[in-house]
Amino acid sequence: MAGFLTAGILRTALEVGLIYSLVALSLFISFSILNICDLSTDGCYTLGCAAGAVVTIAGHPILGIFTAMAAGALSGFVTALLQTRFGVQSILAGIIVNTGLYTINLAVMGFSSNLSIFGTDTVFSLFEGLSSSEFWQDWSRLILLLLILAGALLFLNWFLKTRLGLSIRATGDSLEMVRASSINPGVMITVGLCLSNTFTGLAGALIGQYNKTCDINLGTGMVTIALASLIIGETLTGRRKMIFRLLGVLLGSCLYRLIISAALRLNVPTEAFKLVSALIVAVAIAAPEARKMAAFAAKKRAIQRKRIHDSAENAGGTHGC
Repeated sequence: MAGFLTAGILRTALEVGLIYSLVALSLFISFSILNICDLSTDGCYTLGCAAGAVVTIAGHPILGIFTAMAAGALSGFVTALLQTRFGVQSILAGIIVNTGLYTINLAVMGFSSNLSIFGTDTVFSLFEGLSSSEFWQDWSRLILLLLILAGALLFLNWFLKTRLGLSIRATGDSLEMVRASSINPGVMITVGLCLSNTFTGLAGALIGQYNKTCDINLGTGMVTIALASLIIGETLTGRRKMIFRLLGVLLGSCLYRLIISAALRLNVPTEAFKLVSALIVAVAIAAPEARKMAAFAAKKRAIQRKRIHDSAENAGGTHGC
């Protein structure tokens, strides 16, 4: 087992899982909180990577992170604008924005299909340079990502309990109730999607600096990955307090990456990873219903055994008489 999943493989899986968990948190806001299916995630993820990479290459890696977050928020604003002002359905709005972002991402990248960040400082190299110890060199990236995710989780846990956050949550539960409370649902959707895509842009910038490269097709399938992480997390935690639901998203993302790492070690071809992701999502979605079915079947068998037992006792009593 030690040779199957080494410390290096586990560390890499956790690092990438933490970055992906930011996208899963984005879907948590749009899908679980706002009840909106935002399909612009793929393009927004690449946009964050492209915007962050361009600024990083210019020598400003930290500024590149904030630039990517601003670009993600702008993407969310356009998606929300199509929904709230022009009456476009959420799925169609996401598809339109995602399609348009392909050309925008190419433009940001100077109409090149990929960018290299090698030879340029990143937030990871700057953080790694704080110490020269061997332990720090090996674990600094994971520590930095843990700090970023801890900040993101604490912020979201606080924000979703504020008056604005509660209004956003109420918008996802019932638009009619929100309108009756004199709250503008369009504003709530706009704020929610801007915040959601800010996390997606942040994830894109981090993965770009982590891999030291940006590719135009980087975000392909990111919705599936984030959805798998989100469903796994919600299946594990259920409807508990908000902080536990947020931690569940983080846990689900890391578990997803561990499953993918295990698949790599089993020499599963990369062409089959989309199928693996689809199976993970299907299993995660079906798990709660499967548990209910198993519990119902067990209860049914118990009732049948009780009936058989009662019938045997009645037959024995009649025979005795």
